[in-house]
Amino acid sequence: MTSGSIFAVFDPAGPYAGSITTLAWVLIAMFVAVLAVVIAALWIALRGSGRLKARLGGTRAIWIGGIGFPVVVLTALLVYGLTLTRHLTAPMPQDAMRVRITGEMWWWRVAYLDPSGRPFMLDANELHIPAGRPVLLELESNDVIHSFWVPRLSGKLDMVPGRRNTLPIQADGPGVFAGQCAEYCGGPHALMGFVVIAHEPAAFDRMMAARRAPRPVPDERGRQLFRSTGCAACHRIAGTEANGMAGPDLTHVGSRRSLGAGILPNNRGTLAGWIGDSQAIKPGNRMPPYKTLSAADLQALAAYLEARK
Repeated sequence: MTSGSIFAVFDPAGPYAGSITTLAWVLIAMFVAVLAVVIAALWIALRGSGRLKARLGGTRAIWIGGIGFPVVVLTALLVYGLTLTRHLTAPMPQDAMRVRITGEMWWWRVAYLDPSGRPFMLDANELHIPAGRPVLLELESNDVIHSFWVPRLSGKLDMVPGRRNTLPIQADGPGVFAGQCAEYCGGPHALMGFVVIAHEPAAFDRMMAARRAPRPVPDERGRQLFRSTGCAACHRIAGTEANGMAGPDLTHVGSRRSLGAGILPNNRGTLAGWIGDSQAIKPGNRMPPYKTLSAADLQALAAYLEARK
């Protein structure tokens, strides 16, 4: 599996990111070429002979260098860029997987959609996709402008309140790919991470089927604490009385790779620490601290959530 902890911007892992990376290298090469021409012109202006200075400041040079060259180069880049990236806006296959991702302050709401566009499974802060298949993301925001960006799989796109934008992504093979909110959204914006996990198609289908199957509810004490402390008012766990929508869905929280939108590894200890005082870990997030809970209560709650696979 490929590590998702480093933003390898120039290491595309799918066709959509590949064309963007190619265009980026072309633009960088053009920048270097133009910079070299400007430096050469500056050298002539400062140290060149009188004859070269006269030619550089002549009418013909101004027309060619000031008008003709930019028009030709920018037009060529525009045509090339639009041709290279035209598949980014091409219609997706009718049977393409669709996922709605909603930016929140400061985490990501994830909803897997059925063919009719209705959510059938909820998650948060990570996305599972089948490798080798295109996936269409529907991007929204519930509060301020965010920007969704997984550099190795596609470009970045703003998430604007009241508007739904679409972004295609695809991973060529299995791997773990890091993402980040790329638009300053206040508070702990820098700690608003995301992860995409690409699976072999057969493994992905098995995982999704397992997630949709009913599971027994373990640890009755943890379940009672989840209700009595008010967790159920903000969080949802499918198949239970917890139906809160203010915070991340916790139905499969035990299987997530991280907590707090990518800032902590997910295990019982970090779960207990996050529940006890998330403000000490991610200052400004919207979950209040629960400092009145005993260590035993925190461990019971963490065990209950850890079992939610």
